[in-house]
Amino acid sequence: MPRTTKPLTNTEIKNAKPASKEFNLFDGGGLALRVKPNGTKFWVFNYIKPYIKKRTNLSFGKYPDVSLADARVRKSEAKSLLAKNIDPKDHKNQSEREAKQNLESTFGVVTEKWYELKAQRVKPESLKKIWLSFQKHVLPELKDIPVTDLKPRMALNVLEPVIKAGKNETAKRLARTINEIMIVALAMGLIEANYLSDLTKLIPSPKYKSMPTIRPEELPELMKAVFTANISKPTRCLIEWQLHTMTRPTEAVTARWEEIDFDNKLWVIPASKMKMNREHQIPLSTYVIKLLKVIQGFSAKREYLFPGYHSPRSHMNSSTANMALKRMGYKGKLVAHGLRALASTTLNENDFDPDVIEAALAHQDSNSIRKAYNRAIYLEQRRAMMEWWSNFILDASKGSLSVA
Repeated sequence: MPRTTKPLTNTEIKNAKPASKEFNLFDGGGLALRVKPNGTKFWVFNYIKPYIKKRTNLSFGKYPDVSLADARVRKSEAKSLLAKNIDPKDHKNQSEREAKQNLESTFGVVTEKWYELKAQRVKPESLKKIWLSFQKHVLPELKDIPVTDLKPRMALNVLEPVIKAGKNETAKRLARTINEIMIVALAMGLIEANYLSDLTKLIPSPKYKSMPTIRPEELPELMKAVFTANISKPTRCLIEWQLHTMTRPTEAVTARWEEIDFDNKLWVIPASKMKMNREHQIPLSTYVIKLLKVIQGFSAKREYLFPGYHSPRSHMNSSTANMALKRMGYKGKLVAHGLRALASTTLNENDFDPDVIEAALAHQDSNSIRKAYNRAIYLEQRRAMMEWWSNFILDASKGSLSVA
């Protein structure tokens, strides 16, 4: 007749004293409390492994961290697994591996890998802009979720506040970044399929607004406003520099003296600073060369043409010209980027070759075949066109309103 084991009590367990050798206090059903000579007490479950029929022990943890009641629950769970021919120790190890893998394959961890790869392909200022927005809107909600658990509905819920705020373009950019991160997860073998590849299709398309700009016939009024405005000379020079060279605000403020080729009358902007990641050469008109002489008066010993007011070793803020235009009364009528649109409109209305104009604006040709043939930069045609454009501005300035 099998021996009946009397169940343990909490008092017995608490009062159990260590001996010179470890010993077990049995609770029944394979569960025992093992007492070490140093006084440590921990639970063990003795059972027969399925199929191979070999006895082994499974630890349930230390007492009192794991109470008697908790140990009995774990024994019951282990026996339920054994009834299905599942080894509880193997099951525990598998669960721990999966838990560890989930910790190592969260969206936040994969995002770190994506960031590392992205930093090798894009300009630092571009990545910074993407990263700040992503940290604000996405990462706090999704960083701790395993990529295996991330589904489109969850990501869309995170983007919903951005969409409701009417920032659909921002939402689409964030969705594209999420997709890029999931592609990294797929490449790492963490997921078998990327269910977020079509996330952007669930976001309404943004309503694009044209950059506020003015008509060519309004240029004289603008030049008068620039001349009479209460702004610093460097800011006035910056506005004229951007207007005559037809460049983007960021390209204008980050111009370096080392990029200016006075001998060939060229401003060579390296590919790393251009939106299309391609070197851009800008022919400098006679007036722009004179303007550069004025600019040298306040920045010749600096790295940048337009040093920052508070940090002279850096450059002006890209919004400097824009803020000046607002103070001149052009809020909602004209932005700094709109100066490019003004140049484009004027040149197109005066029958200049559209391809030459697009090359001057450093626009990417949407026609892939024509783009391949138009690798030529039309430098001589652009030189003549830029000279004409500067003279047009000077005529609007009535000769005396320009800085130089």
